[in-house]
Amino acid sequence: MNYLDLPPKQGLYDPAHEHDACGVGFVANIKGRKSHAIVEQALQVLNNLNHRGACGCEVNTGDGAGILLQLPHEFLVAACRREQVSLPGPREYGVGMVYLPQNQSHRYKCEKLLEEIVANEGQTVLGWRTVPTHNFGLGNWARKNEPVVRQIFIGRNSKLTDDLAFERKLYVIRKLAERGIRYAGIKGGDRFYFPSLSYKTIIYKGMLLPGQVEPFYSDLADPELTSAIALVHSRFSTNTFPSWERAHPYRYIAHNGEINTLRGNINWMIARQSMLESDLFGPDIKKLFPIVNEDGSDSAMFDNVLELLVLGGRSLPHAMMMMIPEPWSGHESMSDEKKAFYEYHACFMEAWDGPASIAFTDGIQIGATLDRNGLRPSRYYVTKDDRVIMASEVGVLEIPAENVLQKGRLQPGRMFLIDTEQGRIVDDNEIKQKIATEQPYRLWLNQHLVVLEDLPDGPVKATDRKTIIERQQAFGYTFEDIRIVLLPMARDGVQPLGSMGTDTPLAVLSEKPQLLYNYFKQLFA
Repeated sequence: MNYLDLPPKQGLYDPAHEHDACGVGFVANIKGRKSHAIVEQALQVLNNLNHRGACGCEVNTGDGAGILLQLPHEFLVAACRREQVSLPGPREYGVGMVYLPQNQSHRYKCEKLLEEIVANEGQTVLGWRTVPTHNFGLGNWARKNEPVVRQIFIGRNSKLTDDLAFERKLYVIRKLAERGIRYAGIKGGDRFYFPSLSYKTIIYKGMLLPGQVEPFYSDLADPELTSAIALVHSRFSTNTFPSWERAHPYRYIAHNGEINTLRGNINWMIARQSMLESDLFGPDIKKLFPIVNEDGSDSAMFDNVLELLVLGGRSLPHAMMMMIPEPWSGHESMSDEKKAFYEYHACFMEAWDGPASIAFTDGIQIGATLDRNGLRPSRYYVTKDDRVIMASEVGVLEIPAENVLQKGRLQPGRMFLIDTEQGRIVDDNEIKQKIATEQPYRLWLNQHLVVLEDLPDGPVKATDRKTIIERQQAFGYTFEDIRIVLLPMARDGVQPLGSMGTDTPLAVLSEKPQLLYNYFKQLFA
């Protein structure tokens, strides 16, 4: 059993094939005004997404649910005062939500190793707080695997004058701790996990049903706990195993859907790690490897990469455009600047493709986007009192009709974005055109892109026409392959297209000899 409590690969089950279909939503105040009402409304949205989540054979063990909030400074100051922990001002400390082993001695060793890592990275441990949790309503499986949830408070080194430099350092600390504790040989260290470590956001989540989140985390009921942004998620692990770690939200996203290109995405990220450089991270970049935690779900791995792109200096919308691009190559009305942006980034970031609705936030901006085909639903309301409610479906929060300013749905490939610092909803065309014109992408492509068609032709060996039929037969070509597929390609330069379906047996089930590539099929939902 690995650290996510998943069974090993066996029979027809392989953890690498895990996907899920869930409910996702958020409530945000456009002007950035924090209140406990936003938290309460988001929890109500979560409860109303209960049918989007799931449970196992135990009706009180959920597949996972949680909520992401802006860091509630006033609440944390008051809560830490009761623990004799003194906190500095906002942005001067980060908070880590930490899952720890139930065994006290194992937990102590994990905490001490984490404190050593924090000190080695030049930051200060201000103290710890045990998060009040109440598991009386949880099923046996959830309780059996329940971690001890604690908060670590990390003071910011005065040399880190830039806020994002501090966030990057917290990221480095988390990556070092996740890898170090897991491989330090600490018994019970496989239960160590960070739901969040940030100076901007905090996450309360677990192997819970939507209605169990607030009773389990009593912090969420405290009127002093306020936020202008609240992102919620109810997990339905369709053909997967639930765990405390795999509950959403993750550090930047909550996801409904699946990523079909995942294996290729992971392989490319592993392949490019040796070439990664960053002026912002400097030598710390090597401490982040592996970027992708392959024990996570497809959503978790997407979040791993998004986190690197954002902390590596790109804006959150910029990073989302890289990972989930619009269909751009044949788009007749798209501006040349946007086409150049997508073409340039396609050279070093492949699309994370599949039917998906993804809500994302960095604690300041919050938004959502659909895959290029729009195969997952998402709708939003904008109210006259500056709230935005977005969810997998309508009706997640009761809103008087006279208070509704605007209704809408997410469009395929389009981005819906709220910037709480600017206090407005930013139009898809505006944000993308701004990002696309920040750099001379078309000039860079013209100067540096190598087009295969422009390369000189290599020498062509004369074909032995006497043996061509024999060689075609040896390599498994049929009359239909030649006439329907190869001939149109050679004559007209078109894509190979035989039919919309095929009744030929799978290679693995065929009694005839097959070529190697016949054993491989494209993954798609």
